[in-house]
Amino acid sequence: MKKQVLTMLAAAVLAVSASSAMAAGDVAKGKAKAASCAACHGANGVSMIPTYPNLKGQKAAYFVKQLKAFKSGDRKDPTMNAMAKPLSDADMDNLAAYYASMK
Repeated sequence: MKKQVLTMLAAAVLAVSASSAMAAGDVAKGKAKAASCAACHGANGVSMIPTYPNLKGQKAAYFVKQLKAFKSGDRKDPTMNAMAKPLSDADMDNLAAYYASMK
């Protein structure tokens, strides 16, 4: 029983470490890249238009997952598919770090 608890604890620590590694983007680079996001999602990551989601404070791993889904076409939205298409993995990590850093 004790071994199982230790194994579960180790797995949890690894999962947290892995999600932290995903958010290893550069906030300053993300802020610079976010200029094109501001038109729909607001200059401070809070949209003035109810149909566009707020990005401020978004969890980095979720943010990257959604951008990758838009880029691949797994998630469909004509505007976001076009916006995500030219983004590199580093761009996505940087944007995610920037928006996640906003409280």
